[in-house]
Amino acid sequence: MAHTPPSIPTPPTEAASSSLISYPCQFPIKVMGLKVDGMVSAITHIAQQFDPAFDVSTLELRESKGGKYLGVTLTVNATSREQLDEIYRTLSTHPMVKVVL
Repeated sequence: MAHTPPSIPTPPTEAASSSLISYPCQFPIKVMGLKVDGMVSAITHIAQQFDPAFDVSTLELRESKGGKYLGVTLTVNATSREQLDEIYRTLSTHPMVKVVL
């Protein structure tokens, strides 16, 4: 019986490593944090930095059962992977934000 050597993995092709998202598109981002004054306006301000046409009326707010936390879904006009990465980075480093999904 012939012994076959293990195959060496090949790096992903450009097509395989490209994004599954088609830009531009409406992209929802979920942000969670403590329910404190100024949280929604801070998140809105960040969204507007990256999407000047951001529509505040599309914000969805959801309080936790105990009312201590607030979930905010914002939908931005995503134009590139880089833009989305920067939005996520900026939101996740904000002191009022606990989680960004």
